[in-house]
Amino acid sequence: MGAVWIAGAGTDIGKTYVAAALLRALAGEGVAVDALKPVASGLDERNLAPSDPGVLLAALGRPIDAAGVALLAPFRFAAPQSPPLAARMEGRRLDFAEVLELCRARAEAARDALLLIETAGGVMSPLDDTHTMLDLMAALPAPVVLVGGTYLGAISHTLSGLAVLRARGLPVAALAVSESPGDAPPFGETVDAVRAFAGGLPVVGFRRDGDARAAAADLAARARIVLT
Repeated sequence: MGAVWIAGAGTDIGKTYVAAALLRALAGEGVAVDALKPVASGLDERNLAPSDPGVLLAALGRPIDAAGVALLAPFRFAAPQSPPLAARMEGRRLDFAEVLELCRARAEAARDALLLIETAGGVMSPLDDTHTMLDLMAALPAPVVLVGGTYLGAISHTLSGLAVLRARGLPVAALAVSESPGDAPPFGETVDAVRAFAGGLPVVGFRRDGDARAAAADLAARARIVLT
């Protein structure tokens, strides 16, 4: 069926929240789904449930254990830093070609399932010492769901991420506006502002106290994700 990238306009912006909601919504419609977060930093192996791989495994209805996390997130690091820095802190090195080959192999192995591939950090976050997450997505072109926030400045960050993706020729399927915690600008107004500049792309808001699965179903239908 193919793959869909879940990318972020920044770090800790709600990519996993949106990805998990999409997994649940699509599975609820009978769509075969799988997930991959090829690179994950800030992972506490003693407490897997709240980690990004743990949340994705829960959305898939799979056990949250070391084997499941290792399969879903093959390149894992403990330090909550950018992937290349986190790798160096453990005396390791990330290699772009290796990560890309893993993503390709997993996308091909998914066959009849829709594979959601969640990047780390933002669109321009480094993957290794010479490549960014954008380079990874460009090397394996697939529709992109760009996730932005609602904090002050999030509109600019989201639109900047959108511009960068479009400049590299990546097909953006939809924008997801994930509600930021704390004292953020009005949620609805932020969603409307992003929509006004999105050039007709589907823009769906994801409230933290709302029905994320319903929002994800709306996004999937409007972006025609299952037809990719």
